[in-house]
Amino acid sequence: MGVSTSSPDKGIAQVTVDFPPVNALPVQGWYDLADALLAAGRDPETRVVVLAAAGRGFNAGVDIKEMQRDTGHGALIGANRGCYAAFSAVYECEVPVVAAVHGFCLGGGIGLVGNADAIVASEDATFGLPELDRGALGAATHLSRLVPQHLMRALYYTSRTATAAELYQHGSVWKVVPREQLLDEALDLAREIAQKDGYLLRLAKAAINGIDPVDVHRSYRFEQGFTFEANLSGVADRVRDTFGAPEKTGKEA
Repeated sequence: MGVSTSSPDKGIAQVTVDFPPVNALPVQGWYDLADALLAAGRDPETRVVVLAAAGRGFNAGVDIKEMQRDTGHGALIGANRGCYAAFSAVYECEVPVVAAVHGFCLGGGIGLVGNADAIVASEDATFGLPELDRGALGAATHLSRLVPQHLMRALYYTSRTATAAELYQHGSVWKVVPREQLLDEALDLAREIAQKDGYLLRLAKAAINGIDPVDVHRSYRFEQGFTFEANLSGVADRVRDTFGAPEKTGKEA
Protein backbone atom coordinates (compact mmCIF):
# COMPACT_ATOMS: atom_id res chain seq x y z
CA MET A 1 0.00 0.00 0.00
CA GLY A 2 1.26 3.49 -0.84
CA VAL A 3 3.45 4.67 -3.72
CA SER A 4 6.04 2.37 -5.26
CA THR A 5 8.53 2.61 -8.12
CA SER A 6 9.67 -0.24 -10.35
CA SER A 7 11.66 -0.65 -13.57
CA PRO A 8 9.69 -2.85 -15.99
CA ASP A 9 12.09 -2.23 -18.87
CA LYS A 10 15.24 -0.34 -19.78
CA GLY A 11 14.73 3.40 -19.58
CA ILE A 12 11.24 3.07 -18.06
CA ALA A 13 10.24 3.83 -14.47
CA GLN A 14 6.78 2.78 -13.35
CA VAL A 15 5.26 4.67 -10.43
CA THR A 16 2.25 2.83 -8.99
CA VAL A 17 -0.31 4.24 -6.55
CA ASP A 18 -2.09 1.84 -4.19
CA PHE A 19 -4.34 3.29 -1.49
CA PRO A 20 -7.28 0.90 -0.98
CA PRO A 21 -10.17 0.87 -1.37
CA VAL A 22 -10.50 3.59 -4.04
CA ASN A 23 -7.14 5.39 -4.23
CA ALA A 24 -8.41 8.47 -2.41
CA LEU A 25 -5.05 9.80 -1.27
CA PRO A 26 -4.32 11.15 2.20
CA VAL A 27 -2.20 14.28 2.49
CA GLN A 28 1.08 12.38 2.84
CA GLY A 29 0.16 10.20 -0.13
CA TRP A 30 0.16 13.21 -2.47
CA TYR A 31 3.59 14.26 -1.25
CA ASP A 32 4.90 10.71 -1.60
CA LEU A 33 3.63 10.59 -5.17
CA ALA A 34 5.28 13.91 -5.97
CA ASP A 35 8.59 12.72 -4.54
CA ALA A 36 8.45 9.45 -6.51
CA LEU A 37 7.71 11.17 -9.80
CA LEU A 38 10.45 13.76 -9.40
CA ALA A 39 12.98 11.16 -8.28
CA ALA A 40 12.18 8.96 -11.28
CA GLY A 41 12.63 11.89 -13.63
CA ARG A 42 15.97 12.87 -12.07
CA ASP A 43 17.41 9.39 -12.59
CA PRO A 44 19.70 9.72 -15.64
CA GLU A 45 18.76 6.19 -16.71
CA THR A 46 15.07 7.07 -16.97
CA ARG A 47 13.68 8.22 -20.30
CA VAL A 48 9.96 7.90 -19.60
CA VAL A 49 7.73 7.38 -16.56
CA VAL A 50 4.53 5.33 -16.53
CA LEU A 51 2.06 6.44 -13.86
CA ALA A 52 -0.32 3.62 -12.95
CA ALA A 53 -2.58 2.55 -10.10
CA ALA A 54 -3.64 -0.67 -8.43
CA GLY A 55 -7.16 -1.57 -7.33
CA ARG A 56 -10.63 -0.55 -8.46
CA GLY A 57 -9.75 2.73 -10.13
CA PHE A 58 -6.94 5.09 -11.02
CA ASN A 59 -7.69 7.85 -8.52
CA ALA A 60 -10.68 9.11 -6.51
CA GLY A 61 -9.10 12.39 -5.42
CA VAL A 62 -8.39 13.43 -1.85
CA ASP A 63 -9.35 11.52 1.26
CA ILE A 64 -12.50 13.43 2.24
CA LYS A 65 -12.81 11.48 5.48
CA GLU A 66 -9.39 12.72 6.55
CA MET A 67 -10.73 16.26 6.22
CA GLN A 68 -13.89 15.41 8.11
CA ARG A 69 -11.82 14.17 11.04
CA ASP A 70 -9.90 17.47 11.21
CA THR A 71 -11.56 20.14 13.33
CA GLY A 72 -9.36 22.86 11.84
CA HIS A 73 -7.98 23.63 8.41
CA GLY A 74 -4.79 21.55 8.60
CA ALA A 75 -6.04 18.70 6.44
CA LEU A 76 -7.48 21.09 3.86
CA ILE A 77 -4.26 23.07 3.60
CA GLY A 78 -2.27 19.84 3.46
CA ALA A 79 -4.45 18.39 0.71
CA ASN A 80 -4.27 21.57 -1.34
CA ARG A 81 -0.50 21.77 -1.06
CA GLY A 82 -0.08 18.04 -1.58
CA CYS A 83 -2.24 18.04 -4.72
CA TYR A 84 -0.37 21.06 -6.03
CA ALA A 85 2.93 19.24 -5.45
CA ALA A 86 1.78 16.03 -7.14
CA PHE A 87 0.20 17.74 -10.15
CA SER A 88 3.32 19.88 -10.55
CA ALA A 89 5.55 16.81 -10.27
CA VAL A 90 3.82 15.18 -13.25
CA TYR A 91 4.31 18.37 -15.25
CA GLU A 92 7.86 19.07 -14.04
CA CYS A 93 9.09 15.49 -14.26
CA GLU A 94 12.18 15.80 -16.44
CA VAL A 95 11.00 13.09 -18.84
CA PRO A 96 7.63 12.35 -20.47
CA VAL A 97 4.94 10.84 -18.23
CA VAL A 98 2.47 8.30 -19.63
CA ALA A 99 -0.65 7.81 -17.48
CA ALA A 100 -2.27 4.36 -17.53
CA VAL A 101 -5.87 4.97 -16.43
CA HIS A 102 -8.47 2.39 -15.47
CA GLY A 103 -11.82 2.64 -13.73
CA PHE A 104 -12.56 6.01 -12.19
CA CYS A 105 -10.31 9.04 -12.57
CA LEU A 106 -11.88 11.74 -10.42
CA GLY A 107 -10.92 14.99 -8.73
CA GLY A 108 -7.20 14.84 -8.07
CA GLY A 109 -6.92 12.12 -10.67
CA ILE A 110 -7.85 14.71 -13.31
CA GLY A 111 -5.04 16.92 -12.01
CA LEU A 112 -2.57 14.09 -12.54
CA VAL A 113 -3.64 12.97 -16.01
CA GLY A 114 -4.32 16.51 -17.20
CA ASN A 115 -0.64 17.29 -16.63
CA ALA A 116 0.60 14.01 -18.13
CA ASP A 117 2.25 13.90 -21.54
CA ALA A 118 0.12 11.01 -22.81
CA ILE A 119 -2.82 8.95 -21.58
CA VAL A 120 -3.62 5.32 -22.28
CA ALA A 121 -7.02 4.32 -20.89
CA SER A 122 -9.00 1.14 -20.41
CA GLU A 123 -12.48 0.83 -21.87
CA ASP A 124 -14.03 1.18 -18.40
CA ALA A 125 -12.21 4.42 -17.55
CA THR A 126 -14.28 7.49 -16.68
CA PHE A 127 -13.02 11.02 -16.06
CA GLY A 128 -14.66 13.79 -14.07
CA LEU A 129 -14.64 16.39 -11.34
CA PRO A 130 -17.28 15.73 -8.65
CA GLU A 131 -15.89 18.70 -6.73
CA LEU A 132 -19.17 20.58 -6.35
CA ASP A 133 -20.67 17.47 -4.77
CA ARG A 134 -17.76 17.29 -2.32
CA GLY A 135 -17.70 20.88 -1.09
CA ALA A 136 -14.59 21.66 -3.10
CA LEU A 137 -13.30 23.38 -6.22
CA GLY A 138 -10.27 22.94 -8.42
CA ALA A 139 -8.66 21.07 -11.34
CA ALA A 140 -10.72 22.83 -14.01
CA THR A 141 -7.25 23.84 -15.19
CA HIS A 142 -6.46 20.21 -15.91
CA LEU A 143 -9.87 19.15 -17.23
CA SER A 144 -9.48 21.96 -19.77
CA ARG A 145 -6.46 20.10 -21.12
CA LEU A 146 -8.62 17.03 -21.78
CA VAL A 147 -11.84 18.39 -23.29
CA PRO A 148 -12.99 21.56 -25.08
CA GLN A 149 -13.87 24.60 -23.00
CA HIS A 150 -17.67 24.40 -23.02
CA LEU A 151 -17.69 20.68 -22.36
CA MET A 152 -15.34 21.27 -19.44
CA ARG A 153 -17.77 23.77 -17.98
CA ALA A 154 -20.78 21.49 -18.37
CA LEU A 155 -18.92 18.55 -16.81
CA TYR A 156 -17.71 20.75 -13.95
CA TYR A 157 -21.11 22.24 -13.13
CA THR A 158 -22.95 18.91 -13.31
CA SER A 159 -20.26 16.65 -11.79
CA ARG A 160 -20.81 14.28 -14.69
CA THR A 161 -18.06 12.11 -16.12
CA ALA A 162 -16.73 11.51 -19.62
CA THR A 163 -15.73 8.10 -20.91
CA ALA A 164 -12.34 7.11 -22.26
CA ALA A 165 -13.92 6.73 -25.69
CA GLU A 166 -15.21 10.32 -25.55
CA LEU A 167 -11.78 11.64 -24.57
CA TYR A 168 -10.24 9.63 -27.38
CA GLN A 169 -12.54 11.45 -29.79
CA HIS A 170 -11.24 14.77 -28.43
CA GLY A 171 -7.66 13.63 -28.97
CA SER A 172 -6.60 13.70 -25.32
CA VAL A 173 -6.37 9.91 -24.92
CA TRP A 174 -3.76 8.11 -27.01
CA LYS A 175 -5.46 4.73 -27.08
CA VAL A 176 -8.42 2.93 -25.45
CA VAL A 177 -7.95 -0.78 -24.77
CA PRO A 178 -9.54 -3.61 -22.77
CA ARG A 179 -8.63 -3.34 -19.12
CA GLU A 180 -6.44 -6.45 -19.14
CA GLN A 181 -4.31 -4.88 -21.89
CA LEU A 182 -3.92 -1.46 -20.26
CA LEU A 183 -0.50 -1.75 -18.69
CA ASP A 184 0.97 -3.58 -21.68
CA GLU A 185 -0.28 -0.87 -24.01
CA ALA A 186 1.07 1.91 -21.78
CA LEU A 187 4.43 0.16 -21.61
CA ASP A 188 4.48 -0.27 -25.39
CA LEU A 189 4.08 3.48 -25.80
CA ALA A 190 6.71 4.06 -23.13
CA ARG A 191 9.15 1.73 -24.91
CA GLU A 192 8.69 3.63 -28.15
CA ILE A 193 9.43 6.91 -26.38
CA ALA A 194 12.38 5.38 -24.50
CA GLN A 195 14.09 4.57 -27.80
CA LYS A 196 14.81 8.27 -28.27
CA ASP A 197 17.95 9.93 -26.97
CA GLY A 198 17.53 10.59 -23.23
CA TYR A 199 19.08 14.05 -23.24
CA LEU A 200 17.02 15.11 -26.22
CA LEU A 201 13.83 13.85 -24.53
CA ARG A 202 14.55 16.07 -21.53
CA LEU A 203 15.06 19.05 -23.79
CA ALA A 204 11.83 18.23 -25.60
CA LYS A 205 9.85 18.04 -22.33
CA ALA A 206 11.19 21.41 -21.20
CA ALA A 207 10.54 22.97 -24.60
CA ILE A 208 6.95 21.72 -24.83
CA ASN A 209 6.21 22.92 -21.29
CA GLY A 210 7.65 26.29 -22.23
CA ILE A 211 5.18 26.85 -25.06
CA ASP A 212 2.05 25.92 -23.11
CA PRO A 213 -0.58 28.66 -23.58
CA VAL A 214 -1.70 28.39 -19.93
CA ASP A 215 0.57 28.40 -16.88
CA VAL A 216 -0.84 25.32 -15.14
CA HIS A 217 0.83 26.17 -11.83
CA ARG A 218 -0.58 29.68 -11.56
CA SER A 219 -3.96 28.68 -12.99
CA TYR A 220 -4.48 25.87 -10.47
CA ARG A 221 -3.23 28.01 -7.59
CA PHE A 222 -5.83 30.62 -8.57
CA GLU A 223 -8.55 27.96 -8.38
CA GLN A 224 -7.34 26.90 -4.94
CA GLY A 225 -8.01 30.38 -3.62
CA PHE A 226 -11.73 29.85 -4.22
CA THR A 227 -11.53 26.49 -2.46
CA PHE A 228 -10.32 28.32 0.65
CA GLU A 229 -13.12 30.86 0.30
CA ALA A 230 -15.67 28.04 0.10
CA ASN A 231 -14.28 26.58 3.32
CA LEU A 232 -14.10 29.88 5.18
CA SER A 233 -17.70 30.69 4.23
CA GLY A 234 -18.93 27.38 5.66
CA VAL A 235 -20.51 26.15 2.44
CA ALA A 236 -17.79 23.54 1.93
CA ASP A 237 -18.46 21.92 5.30
CA ARG A 238 -22.21 21.97 4.67
CA VAL A 239 -21.79 20.11 1.38
CA ARG A 240 -18.97 17.88 2.60
CA ASP A 241 -21.01 16.72 5.59
CA THR A 242 -23.38 15.00 3.18
CA PHE A 243 -20.52 12.89 1.86
CA GLY A 244 -21.11 9.25 2.68
CA ALA A 245 -24.90 9.58 2.84
CA PRO A 246 -26.68 6.79 0.90
CA GLU A 247 -27.37 8.92 -2.14
CA LYS A 248 -23.72 9.93 -2.39
CA THR A 249 -22.09 6.53 -2.15
CA GLY A 250 -20.80 4.43 -5.02
CA LYS A 251 -17.60 3.87 -6.93
CA GLU A 252 -16.80 7.59 -6.82
CA ALA A 253 -16.64 7.60 -3.00
